[in-house]
Amino acid sequence: MVEITDDRDGARRLDAVMNAARVDSWFVAEVLPLEAMLMQYLHHNWRNKADVEDLLQDVYVRVYEAALKDIPHQPKSFVFTTARNLLINRARKEQVVSIEAVADLEALSVALDQPGADRTVIARDELRRLQSAIEKLPPRCREVVVLRRIEGIPRREIASRMGIGEDTVAEYLANGMNILADILYGEPADLRGKP
Repeated sequence: MVEITDDRDGARRLDAVMNAARVDSWFVAEVLPLEAMLMQYLHHNWRNKADVEDLLQDVYVRVYEAALKDIPHQPKSFVFTTARNLLINRARKEQVVSIEAVADLEALSVALDQPGADRTVIARDELRRLQSAIEKLPPRCREVVVLRRIEGIPRREIASRMGIGEDTVAEYLANGMNILADILYGEPADLRGKP
C-alpha cells in the first residue's frame, strides 16, 4: 500500500511540475508581452505612482496562480480584468475613491467582462451629472461635501482645516447633500438650500 501511495504522490508531483512548466511557457509568451500596456494602465489608474511596481507584481501573481488551475483562453482580457479588480480592491481598502479614479477605470479599451456599452454610457453620464451638481454647490458646502463624502475625511479634521466648528461642518454637509438631491432628483432648488 505504501508503494502505491508513493507512486501516486510521485505522479502528482510530476503532473504539478509539468503543469508549472506549461504555465511558465504560457506566461512568458502571453502575459509578459503585455507588461508595457499593463504598466501604462496602472500608472494611469492609480494615484500613488510608488505603488505601481508592487501592483504589477500582484497582478502577475494572481494571473499565474489562476493559470495553474486553468489557463485563460483570452490572456489579455484576463490580465486587465485582474488588474482592474486589484485596483478596485485596493481602493476599497483605502476607503477613498476619487471621482476621477472611478471614471478612469473605464478608459482602457480592452474587451473585459463588463456590462454593455449602454450601461457604461449611462454610468458615465450619471458621474458627469454628479460632478456638475457638485460644482453648482456654494463654495463652503462644496468643500465640505467633497472632503467628507468623496475624500472620506472625518468631520473633526474638516472643521480644523476650514477653521469652523463641527456643528457647522454637519450643517454644511446636510445642506450640501439636500441641494445635491434636489439638483439630481427633485425640484429645482435655490443654491442657498431653500426650495
